[in-house]
Amino acid sequence: MKLNTVNKSATKPNQKKMVLAIAIALASSTASFSSLAADPTDQKVVATANATSTQESDLLTLYRQAALSDPVFNSAKYNYIAGKEKLWQGFSVLTPQVTAVGSETKNNLTRKGETEVPLKSRAWSVRLTQPLFNWDKWEQFRQGDLATSIAEAQYAAAEQDLVLRVTEAYFNVLNAQDTLNLSRNKKTLIKEQLEQAKRNFEVGTATITDTHEAQSRYDLVVAQELAAEADLLIKRSALEQLTGSNIGNLKSLSSQAKIEIIAKERKIKLKNNQKPSKINIENAVAVQPNQDIQGWIKQAEDVSYTIIASKLAYEIAQKDTNRAIAGHAPSIDLIAQRGYNDSESGGIGVNYRAYSSQASIQVTIPLFSGGYTQSVVREKSALASKALADYENTRRSVAQATRQAYLGFTSGLAQVKAYEAAEISALSALDSNKLGYEVGVRINIDVLNAQDTLFTTRRDLAKSRYDTILNGLKLKAQASVLSDEDLQAVNALLK
Repeated sequence: MKLNTVNKSATKPNQKKMVLAIAIALASSTASFSSLAADPTDQKVVATANATSTQESDLLTLYRQAALSDPVFNSAKYNYIAGKEKLWQGFSVLTPQVTAVGSETKNNLTRKGETEVPLKSRAWSVRLTQPLFNWDKWEQFRQGDLATSIAEAQYAAAEQDLVLRVTEAYFNVLNAQDTLNLSRNKKTLIKEQLEQAKRNFEVGTATITDTHEAQSRYDLVVAQELAAEADLLIKRSALEQLTGSNIGNLKSLSSQAKIEIIAKERKIKLKNNQKPSKINIENAVAVQPNQDIQGWIKQAEDVSYTIIASKLAYEIAQKDTNRAIAGHAPSIDLIAQRGYNDSESGGIGVNYRAYSSQASIQVTIPLFSGGYTQSVVREKSALASKALADYENTRRSVAQATRQAYLGFTSGLAQVKAYEAAEISALSALDSNKLGYEVGVRINIDVLNAQDTLFTTRRDLAKSRYDTILNGLKLKAQASVLSDEDLQAVNALLK
């Protein structure tokens, strides 16, 4: 959407489209994730959460825990609950306002040279005011409707953000575990190579250089192991911060996992009651012409929760300007009142009782406010321009994030395949160097270098798998099509 296409004449149609998009998006997202984010009062869920420290946890289990205890998500949930009240608050200003006032007064009346005379009076009144024409209140009502829609979009975005944060933290732990395990395996093999180098030196078949090189590699891998242990503790604590409890052992990603399934089906949001179409993205080199990156960017720009919220915030800012302009406009109210008044005097015997009823149409016309109204109009107009600039920045940011996620996923698929091939080659190279070292055509450092290559390749392969899956989820989140099915698909890759 170009900037110059966002104007007052397009506000009402655009608003309807935005609200429709939110309703559709929430119907997909809220209904989907509600099956995973369980009710906090569910005793079974609480029992499951308490038992996770004694058994292996998977991604779905930890997501359910995070949905109950993550402060960021809980903040978004209560913000949504509070935001829904904006609709009723905006509607209330158009409904009748009824007030009742009652009073009782006691006076002592004294004239010069006379005795004190007590005087009592009582009164009550009920007043109803119904706005007939008030531009300011009408715009306030429409703002309440838009504010509720913003709360809904922000909550839907928070649901998807929780999926991404839990998945990323989960994979960070797995990656740290892989790094630690590889360091330990590497230390074991290097230790064996060091002992063999020492034996060969003792019998005179190798030089002291081989022993020193192996010792140097061994000392280095010990330091790497210590760093990996510390990093694992940090990554686990980050995941526990989301779940609010001990995470226990985690299921790892299967080495035979088919990562392509994570973004295989791109679901298009319903528009005008049309059925969603499915687009397959198999891998980085087999993308159909109508399934390119621009299609994902267009999808994100149309229904991204972040963009919807920003667009609605701009419309609210426009209505703030309208409310300021309404300070110059007249207002018309219907006023109906019923009252009662009585008074009595104990000394002079005067009693008075009366009921009164009245109805009127009141017209209020602002004439002069010392320049305050004009100043507010200029202020709100500038804030509306700011909101429009923020909307454009959000649109561009979402487009860039979608582009990065798409390229990260598609290139990640190719990297995984390349690393899988490189792992096979590195393993063959290690076996060859070991055999060559035994027959005397290779030296010890050749074997150590081959081991380093194999372990580095395996570490990079594991990380590439995690990054590819995460980018696939981010891509769907930007296009507002991330659902519990995607989380279950990722969970199915764990073992």
